Amino acid sequence: MSRNSALTFLEFFAGGGMARLGLGARWSCAFANDFDPVKAATYRANFADAAEHFHEGDVWDIDPARLPGAADLAWASSPCQDFSLAGGRAGLAGGKSSAFFGFWRLIEALGPDAPRCVVIENVSGLLTSHGGADFTALCAALAERGYSFGVLEIDAARFVPQSRPRVFVVATREAPPDLLVGDSPFQTRLVRDAHARLPPELAARWIWWRGEGPAARNTDLASVLEPDEAVAWHGTARTARLIELMSPLHRRRLAAVQATGVRSVGAVFKRMRIEDGVRIQRAEARFDGLAGCLRTPRGGSSRQTLIVVEGDSVRSRLVTGREAARLMGLPETYRIPSTATSALHVMGDGVVVPVVAWLAAEILEPLLKRADEVMAAE
Repeated sequence: MSRNSALTFLEFFAGGGMARLGLGARWSCAFANDFDPVKAATYRANFADAAEHFHEGDVWDIDPARLPGAADLAWASSPCQDFSLAGGRAGLAGGKSSAFFGFWRLIEALGPDAPRCVVIENVSGLLTSHGGADFTALCAALAERGYSFGVLEIDAARFVPQSRPRVFVVATREAPPDLLVGDSPFQTRLVRDAHARLPPELAARWIWWRGEGPAARNTDLASVLEPDEAVAWHGTARTARLIELMSPLHRRRLAAVQATGVRSVGAVFKRMRIEDGVRIQRAEARFDGLAGCLRTPRGGSSRQTLIVVEGDSVRSRLVTGREAARLMGLPETYRIPSTATSALHVMGDGVVVPVVAWLAAEILEPLLKRADEVMAAE
């Protein structure tokens, strides 16, 4: 395949197309799917060519014959609830994360036309679910189809003002050049422990993807917020109740911020904690310039709250859909759903755009370029 043409990819569980945006103009989407109507509508609203390649429906219902020919990459951000600490930790046997195997049967059906590279993105719990057995099963599936693989755990906080750790399994049928193998700031302890648990035959297929860390982030949570006058604020009673839910530690943290007299923006999540053997709801605040990990409005944690402190003044409100889009690295031109709940639904299940762009520039594109150069020289 000539690299004068665009690199091609298939995007499964595409959501609002954030992986596509991260891959950028050098890549051409040959097929995309998602079963969620809100996400599908958002994808169509943002990509004029969606009618040509987007399939709305369950991945298990896709006929392999619908897939195009050979592609350079398959990207899969399969449902993460069963790997999440907020979920039931059902693992690959869970009803939603088992969608991975619906995707994988399509890759297997492609046979020799299977993509040269595969990226599987998920929550970090993928590496530890069922004591690592689920990750081992995933690696075995990759190995059976001739892929070698490695993992990077990347916190989006390196790129955007949102704490959002995710793992990226990068698998390839191409031989990685030496320049892509070595140390990386994203080879975390969790990744190294996952590698150590693999049986020898799978560990032999492991690639320690290198990848240089990105430049220092130059934005913080305050920089992505709407003007104060453009948003709806909670009443004083609701803000007071939020402060009452804070533990002594978090109240001291709030008081220290107030004492500075400087405007500060924090993020708050409500969580259930066990204190003296009793379950109690707590509001936990952070003032480190980062939002907490965006979640969908259903289950687990509730919609994220922002708290703005200026001396004695403390105000609170909910994060908006547009602010959530900015925290995912989306451009202002990206069309979000009209309601905050729907927008948070799309954003909370998405992948951070600059993280995908980094992965493409640091690993995927050099890998495929080198493979083409070797093929051309033979």
